[in-house]
Amino acid sequence: MPTPGEFLVSANHLLEDLVSLRRKLHQIPEFALDLPQTQQALISELEGLGEITFGRSLSSIVLVIRGGSPGPTVLLRADMDALHVKEETNLDFASINGYMHACGHDLHMSAGVGAAKLLHEIKDQLKGDVAIWFQPGEEGHHGADVMIEEGMLDITGSRPVAAYGLHVFTSLPKGMIACKPGAMMASAGDMNVVFHGSGGHGSMPWLSKDPVAPMVEAISSLQTMLNKNFDQFDPVILNVSWIRAGDDATNNVIPDTASFGATVRTFSAVNTEKLHILAPKLINSIAEGFGVTATIEFSEPTKVLINDEHSVGRVSKIAQELVGSAGYMAMDNPIAGGEDFASIVHEVPGAFVFLGACPKEIDHTTAPTNHSARAIFDDSVIPLGSALLASLASSHLL
Repeated sequence: MPTPGEFLVSANHLLEDLVSLRRKLHQIPEFALDLPQTQQALISELEGLGEITFGRSLSSIVLVIRGGSPGPTVLLRADMDALHVKEETNLDFASINGYMHACGHDLHMSAGVGAAKLLHEIKDQLKGDVAIWFQPGEEGHHGADVMIEEGMLDITGSRPVAAYGLHVFTSLPKGMIACKPGAMMASAGDMNVVFHGSGGHGSMPWLSKDPVAPMVEAISSLQTMLNKNFDQFDPVILNVSWIRAGDDATNNVIPDTASFGATVRTFSAVNTEKLHILAPKLINSIAEGFGVTATIEFSEPTKVLINDEHSVGRVSKIAQELVGSAGYMAMDNPIAGGEDFASIVHEVPGAFVFLGACPKEIDHTTAPTNHSARAIFDDSVIPLGSALLASLASSHLL
């Protein structure tokens, strides 16, 4: 069985092809669960590497590489979808269709293809199988949950014994690998609120029921509610992202409704449930005090991403073989980003791994972050990602 270092040498021989694939994918970003062009581009790369299964209700691909001997299954995952962001990088291969791979999923797919090629080359040595998921709908569309519902965890005939995924970041130096046991990423969901009043003339607010004032009060009071009700060592983040009320061309009209939306991040299921009780109670009490009503809707949140301790130990060992002890960072704290890989490791022990992809000429501490229209990723790290994934999978199938 190849060592991680030998996998990396082989992966570097694929560099030109993997970078070419990444840049092709970068020019055709697609949104949410239906990604026909992206799916077709990947199929062209994966044909002949194993058994291919497509999703029924989304543009997913699962590649199964059967080992030469019976044994367990290991799952690798690469997400496929882009963001509704208009690219501003001025790259030669920039997207021009109004969407952007601003979170690096194009690198993830290319690393997944590279891992598939590395594992296919040594499939006769594997004592078990590898299932590689190419998953749409990570950006808030619960693509992992859809694939689980469609039975893709059991695609080889046995539930995986481990699952691994990686994510590139511009906020980490190029080639840095980072991981931690336990909570790695937050539960992420949305809260949308509408205050229903009764509009009228702005000069006589006492004859109307103004929804704007209680909305402003609620936005302010929610932060105090968090501070007074939640343990600051088990943090909850509620950030209002948009507000809407009235018409900016008319200042003398009280609108019938006012609304706002917020992103909600927690690191425990207990706090998610608690917030879903306390926030509506507070908002409704404020609405009542102003003589209006409110409707509060929460989206289905992702789960907290919990890394398995033994899987992280395996990541640490292999990562340090690839990049040395100075190139591996044992993270102290989780990040507040959400990730539906959490649904996979809720069912199967595994680990999510971060990979630095900030170009060397850019300071990673000030670089435009993931999701920025100006985010730039160094795609020369793709072979490292491929070698890491292939090494993790094969280490279970010796």
